[in-house]
Amino acid sequence: MNFDFRKYHVRAINARDEAEKAAINQELKDLYDSLSDDDKKVFSEELQKFLVSQYKAIGDEYQALKDGGALN
Repeated sequence: MNFDFRKYHVRAINARDEAEKAAINQELKDLYDSLSDDDKKVFSEELQKFLVSQYKAIGDEYQALKDGGALN
């Protein structure tokens, strides 16, 4: 099973306000609640992988900016 966390992430980034972000977060919670126990495990594992990849990308971008002198 593959969950498209990027879709939710992009929607949250582009949300008009905190209420819209909260609604998107609730969609994810509702999706999780609707899953079987086995699928919940897969969901959690895939979410962790997605979050780690996002943190790594942010770290890489920060380092590139720092190395390029943009953050002196």
